[in-house]
Amino acid sequence: MGPGNLFVALKDGTFVDNATKRQLKKQDQFVALTNSSVHWADEHRQTAIIAGIIAVVVVLIAVGSYTLYQSRSASAATEFGAAMETYQTALVNPSQPVPPGMKTFPTAKDRAAAANTQFQQVANHYSLTQSGKLAEYFVGLTFADEGQNGPAEEALQKVSTSWDAGLAALGKDALAELYQQAGQDSRAIDLYNQLTRGKASTVPAALAQLQLAELYQSEGKTDQARQIYAELKDKDKDARGKPGAAAEIATQKLNPAPPAAAPEAQ
Repeated sequence: MGPGNLFVALKDGTFVDNATKRQLKKQDQFVALTNSSVHWADEHRQTAIIAGIIAVVVVLIAVGSYTLYQSRSASAATEFGAAMETYQTALVNPSQPVPPGMKTFPTAKDRAAAANTQFQQVANHYSLTQSGKLAEYFVGLTFADEGQNGPAEEALQKVSTSWDAGLAALGKDALAELYQQAGQDSRAIDLYNQLTRGKASTVPAALAQLQLAELYQSEGKTDQARQIYAELKDKDKDARGKPGAAAEIATQKLNPAPPAAAPEAQ
């Protein structure tokens, strides 16, 4: 018997070698670990069940929220469409005959007032939807059409700070026009300059440059206007070098056609 096979007496008086004793200890540890795991699972079963229920509820809320958002978006789009229909209604003098059932307005101001009420309802009730956000822009436009510059400015300023770059550009452009009409040219110029540095597809930089040039021209600042037109003429080209729409307009502004000669008297 070698030294590695020493025998050890157990409590019941039996003799086993060290290797067998080590194996028995491993089995005892496994049993203890198993019992501990079962005990832990029993203790935490309620927690696990609750966590599972919470996970299911979260999924159901997410699905429900998406469905609700889709439903509200559809309702917002319908109401926005109705407001746009009002905003585009024909203007007809009350003395003019119109087909039976045809809706008309006598003045643009009356039409804007009616549309403004509808746009405000969409903006207030569906502010988180795309239609609701766009309605806010039209709230500003219709206020401006009514001549209510204060409320128009407030609505358009809100739109101009939107996280949606395209919508924000529309707000800035309309706000610049409002300032220009109110004689606040410096504020309009600042907004046009912001738009010329932007990349929004709703108000292309070239369009903002044309508007800025026209504003300079209306102020008698022809040199600044011509500088913008010259820049557009050179830079507004497609990949093949063909002039774009803004370049064509700029060219016409730089080289206006001579006035047509008056017809000779017979």
